[in-house]
Amino acid sequence: MKNNNEKDLADKNRKERLAALEAKLASSRQTDLIKNMPKTGKPGFGNALKMSSEFISAILVGAGIGYLIDSLTGTRPWAMIVMLLLGFVAGVINVLRSSGEMADPYQRGWAAAKGDKKDQKPTDKGRDDLYDDEDE
Repeated sequence: MKNNNEKDLADKNRKERLAALEAKLASSRQTDLIKNMPKTGKPGFGNALKMSSEFISAILVGAGIGYLIDSLTGTRPWAMIVMLLLGFVAGVINVLRSSGEMADPYQRGWAAAKGDKKDQKPTDKGRDDLYDDEDE
């Protein structure tokens, strides 16, 4: 009789722990869904207008700086051409960053601090840098 009571108590304890674990998993899944939602709720046209204006402004700023350097130094087309190309590259990088195709380089990967590497997913192990032997 005493043995059956102990088994019933153990089953009840196991069921309570299982229910608590299921509740934790449900809340964790909910927070994962919230974290993985898109960053911006902007409609497509607004987002496209933002990215195109960032792209054009980067090119114009590069051309303006190149023109200023050319007028100060007397090297008429060369600084403007170089800075125009650098502005184009900066514009492409800004658009990629805004669209989410290119992540923030300081958020993850080789530029992250050693303490931040613990937050990475286990599937990312070995891909963050070539010299991660000291973590093992």
